[in-house]
Amino acid sequence: MSPSTHHVAHQLRLLIYYHLDCNLLRNALFFAGRLHAYEPRATEAAYLLALCHLRLGQLKAAYDSSKNPGSRGTHLGCSYIFAQACLGLERYGEGLAALEKSRGLWISRNSWNKHTDIRRQPLPDAAAVHCLQGKLSHAYGDTNRAIECYAEALKLNSLMWDAFVGLCDLGVNVRIPNIFKMTPAMMIAMESGIGEETFLGELGDSPPSDNLLNKKTQPPQIPSSNDPFSIATNRVNNDTRSSFTKSALYEKLNGSTVTVTPIGTGTGIESEVLDTPTGSNGCAIAPQDPWNAEWKAVRSIHEGNAAAEPPLAPTRKSRTIAGLDMKFGIDAPPRMKASHIRIKSRTHGDSEEMDGVASTISSFMTSSMAERKRTVSGQIAQSVIANPTLQQNPSINDPMAPQRRSVRLFNQIRPQSNKFAASTGSLGLKEGRDIKKAKSIGTRRAQLSTVGRVVSGNRKHIDPMDIDSKEGRYEQPIVPVPFNPKPAVSEKTKESESLQYLLDLFTKLGSGYFALSHYRCEEALKIFNSITPSQRETPWVLAQMGRALFEQTSYTEAEKYFARIKAMFPARLEDMEVYSTILWHLKSEVDLAFLAHEILDIDRLSPQAWCAVGNSFSLQRDHDQALKCFKRATQLDPKFAYAFTLQGHEHVANEEYDKAMAAYRNGIAAENRHYNAWYGLGRVYEKQGKYNVAEQHYRTAAGINPTNAVLVCCIGVVLEKMKNPKAALVQYARSCDLAPKSALSRFKKARVLMALQQPDEALRELNVLKDIVPDEANVHFLLGRVYKILRQKGDAIKHFTTALNLDPKASHYIKEVMEQMEDEDDEDGPMAG
Repeated sequence: MSPSTHHVAHQLRLLIYYHLDCNLLRNALFFAGRLHAYEPRATEAAYLLALCHLRLGQLKAAYDSSKNPGSRGTHLGCSYIFAQACLGLERYGEGLAALEKSRGLWISRNSWNKHTDIRRQPLPDAAAVHCLQGKLSHAYGDTNRAIECYAEALKLNSLMWDAFVGLCDLGVNVRIPNIFKMTPAMMIAMESGIGEETFLGELGDSPPSDNLLNKKTQPPQIPSSNDPFSIATNRVNNDTRSSFTKSALYEKLNGSTVTVTPIGTGTGIESEVLDTPTGSNGCAIAPQDPWNAEWKAVRSIHEGNAAAEPPLAPTRKSRTIAGLDMKFGIDAPPRMKASHIRIKSRTHGDSEEMDGVASTISSFMTSSMAERKRTVSGQIAQSVIANPTLQQNPSINDPMAPQRRSVRLFNQIRPQSNKFAASTGSLGLKEGRDIKKAKSIGTRRAQLSTVGRVVSGNRKHIDPMDIDSKEGRYEQPIVPVPFNPKPAVSEKTKESESLQYLLDLFTKLGSGYFALSHYRCEEALKIFNSITPSQRETPWVLAQMGRALFEQTSYTEAEKYFARIKAMFPARLEDMEVYSTILWHLKSEVDLAFLAHEILDIDRLSPQAWCAVGNSFSLQRDHDQALKCFKRATQLDPKFAYAFTLQGHEHVANEEYDKAMAAYRNGIAAENRHYNAWYGLGRVYEKQGKYNVAEQHYRTAAGINPTNAVLVCCIGVVLEKMKNPKAALVQYARSCDLAPKSALSRFKKARVLMALQQPDEALRELNVLKDIVPDEANVHFLLGRVYKILRQKGDAIKHFTTALNLDPKASHYIKEVMEQMEDEDDEDGPMAG
């Protein structure tokens, strides 16, 4: 009989998620196609098919696969994939509409702190959807809607870095301390711990919810310490993590698992196969590592888990206590080396009966097993077997807690016997050495001869160390050693501390990025330098510091940071277009050519590579080849605004102003806050003599980057050409304040001061400028003119001569000014006489 379609589809889903996790996307796409053929109307099948297409970069295929359920908002996964495909295909309106129609499916979802290395929440939560809505709205041109969506995403999850970067790129003023902090949704997730999520292979046709693991349908399981697919079970300060013997995918593929399953149901592994003893309730008990179990039990005491149930008693050999008609079952303790403790000599018959039984036991194991509690029947308590949570999380009660009723009844029948306490001397118990000896060997042999245990039809000798069934003697009870360890720090406290550390780190990183996005470069550098060295010496932070220095026109220092990035991570492509521009300003032809070839070898389809190649050609004054490279970069990424700006600069160099304006406008369309493109437009209008329009564009660029001295100086130049020297002087003074070592701004300021008949102020500025650029002919020529106005003939001739030596090509003009000065002296002579 052929299997049902449902089960076949379930197996295909397991295979799809397996290959997605292994990053075998082609395999996942193949199985997703088979699943969609089995269930052509299932939204889950359409979601998985679209997901595979999206991860492979096949945006149009992902769009088509998820369009039917995604555009109608009937499946959250399909709507999310559909919106992501719309973002890449520039169909922003359709993506926003799909997410809005599916609002009821994601508005109340919160998956934060529910993803681990073995668990997933495949569908997005509200914070992720809000972030995607912000990206779509930003690209659509709805800035206000984008800001609202980014803000909502950060309210739900303050660690949504994309949303924070989006706000910074939009130029929004935000308060960093109010962003990177614990949100109410995150606090709720922290209190609840890691929620119960579904494994990737257990998703059904309906969208998974936050709580997909149904405890009622899951059989109780005990992890095997030797199983590589098992997940350790632990309970630390009531922080319970689910435990499974094998992953769901492994169970489905192999059809085997080690669980506590009622015998006879036909769903578990046969007890004969595992040779596992069974309890009185007919449940097969999976083997456990006694050392691991004992250590967990003791640790649970030290960590204050007094309210938990006692640990599972070891499975014991079936035996009968005389007079009580009760059966106990216990496994022999693990065999130890005989060199630890010298064994007391016994008769030949005793040695035969004890053959195959361990003669020694660890002191830690003995003391821990002595504290185990059992029921009257000696079997494991039914509540432990029936309750999978207690079975997966064994712990020990508080030693000061009252005894259980079964233990009190048992103690009324006979005194408590503890021969295991003889080995407690290693724990420092003096009483362990004073315990009375057992009865005679003959009596013991008579009692042992009537006791046995049958497993799978084989009669085995009992453990001679197990003397709980001895009667008619009284032994002094062992007083437990008080153990007062240092108060353990709870797991949740550690998680809170680590999360707070990350929030503090992201606060610094976010503050630095925010300052840099607003071009407050000095502040950004100070913040990034305050980060710990391990975080500061990373490519991303070094790139931000290099960009800050680049914006300050400190090209030499910026080049050092990018050189460190290349040495640390040679394959990095991000921000390499900035590095190539820095080398262009430094006139490093060899280094720039090497960088261009290196990036081109890494990825020929990256826009950064073609920008570097174009800058290399531009430095060699081959503007046509540079234009081809920059156009190639814009073809590879139409949203790469910097490539459009570089393309416009090359058109200006070729005096192709119309083409330059088109390139600059394309850059502004790609990124509205790209101030370089606004500066380029102002430069073109200035060359065309349209000073009013040029001033507007310069001011727009300066509004985006108010700390750029070059932009402020350009405004002053335009105002000076518009015959407004006083307004120009204000801009030049501001530019000198922003960049005290800017030679151009100080030179233009001195020239305007001379035009305003303020020679003393001009002389002060020129003396400062002379120290900055001592070999500049124009500075010395202007100093000569100032001294001429001040009638200091000697100093004037000195600086005129220096200018003549520095720039012989301008000798004709300089000599003409010197002759004029001599003629003025000749005219002043007779008048003075």
